[in-house]
Amino acid sequence: MTISSSMPASSPIPALLPRDGAGHQFVCYADCCSGVPAAAHEANFAAVNAVVARLKPPPEFICFPGDEIRGLTADDEMLRRQWSYWFEHEMAWLDRRAIPLYHTTGNHTTYDLASEVVFRTVLAHLPRNGPPGQEGLTYFVRRNDLLLVFVNTMWSGLGGEGRVETTWLDQTLSNHADAQYKIVLGHHPVYSVNGFSGTYQRDIAPENGRKFWQVLVSHKVLAYLCSHILAFDVQVHEGVLQFLTAGAGTMPRMPEENEYLHCVQAALDAGGLRYQVLDTSGQIREWLTWPIELQPSATWAKFEDGEHKTPVCIEAEPEVPQAWLVVWRFSGICPPAAGGEAQTLLCGWNTDQALAPLWIGLRGSEHSLCLLLSSAPGRSPHLWSGPALPSDKSFEIQIAVHSGMGPGGLLWRWDDTTPWSSLTGSSAWGAERLIWPTRWNIGNDQRGPTSHPFRGNNLQVTWSSQIVRL
Repeated sequence: MTISSSMPASSPIPALLPRDGAGHQFVCYADCCSGVPAAAHEANFAAVNAVVARLKPPPEFICFPGDEIRGLTADDEMLRRQWSYWFEHEMAWLDRRAIPLYHTTGNHTTYDLASEVVFRTVLAHLPRNGPPGQEGLTYFVRRNDLLLVFVNTMWSGLGGEGRVETTWLDQTLSNHADAQYKIVLGHHPVYSVNGFSGTYQRDIAPENGRKFWQVLVSHKVLAYLCSHILAFDVQVHEGVLQFLTAGAGTMPRMPEENEYLHCVQAALDAGGLRYQVLDTSGQIREWLTWPIELQPSATWAKFEDGEHKTPVCIEAEPEVPQAWLVVWRFSGICPPAAGGEAQTLLCGWNTDQALAPLWIGLRGSEHSLCLLLSSAPGRSPHLWSGPALPSDKSFEIQIAVHSGMGPGGLLWRWDDTTPWSSLTGSSAWGAERLIWPTRWNIGNDQRGPTSHPFRGNNLQVTWSSQIVRL
């Protein structure tokens, strides 16, 4: 990686590397909306680029899933000038012959037919192996045992923003079934982030998004990398990560008090995916190792009904960066369908007068699985929801709380053999804000056995916990 003299020299930042020496390491960042000299976002983008340039060793390649320039103009010449400034000035520090730079379309860059033409022309180095009509807008790159597929969530031929083609994607993934690692990249998320939702303009349209996601699941894609919402976020759905990075310079953040400018450096190996999210000072703000590894649930510790001192010890301020992971297995017989009053499976509480920091239970006559986190006294709890459990039938379900995954770290799966999915919520934070409870109630809440009791039968709870490190 070559750095211009205008970029400040700083201490190197150690890059994550494949643990087995046979994988890949790369950078992903997006959404700077720059390309205009001396405009507001230029300095932000330069600060993020300075961090990318400090990585040692440098990345093998860089992915930029959209919104490089301000765009959104009917003046094609102005659009070309923005692209020219972005490449020739703002990205001049990067030797693209040594470190390829891959792009996706975005709502600031391919918003009509004319801008699609400019995108194809300016980014003529991108492969032309996409579906008919989308050459240069959708494409794939094969890097030995790694398949990267860059999809277009903006194509005018499908109706524009928030739509994505799936037939070609399905065939491409089939054609490269031998790839050990498969990653798909696009601009729009499928699953809403931080409560910022909206069909087409913020998320891929629901029916189209479900079909798209099922293609990823069926081909065992590791992750879908996207941007668009100005935040960093990670979720998992049916075992596939949705990893959103949109911190390369555009302001304001979504929401401003939670999010920050950043880039993501990641490593792939036979053990899975690891990443570190670096802010403009080069500090690690978030990180993850995926997939999570657990002992079989048959070995987990058992709890009986009633109140217990919590067996989990969480350090308030650990000396080294770490996350904690607590999992529970709940089983029993659901009550018949009746009223919708809340029913407690587990309540984690402290001996003050504040609401319980953690509550897991059922709500509604459909017995919808719900999780509540209360991060501060006097503030409303934030709600996450999951599947409905069948009335008057046996059930088994596992819940995990991962403090290193933000709002996507509230997870569920049916059993040891099924993949994890994030519960659905609209919060911009997760278990990292949780004040860990000192008491657990099984089958009723903090107010005692007559308060929100589980009305079914044979409730069984087992649990396990571990510290997770990068």
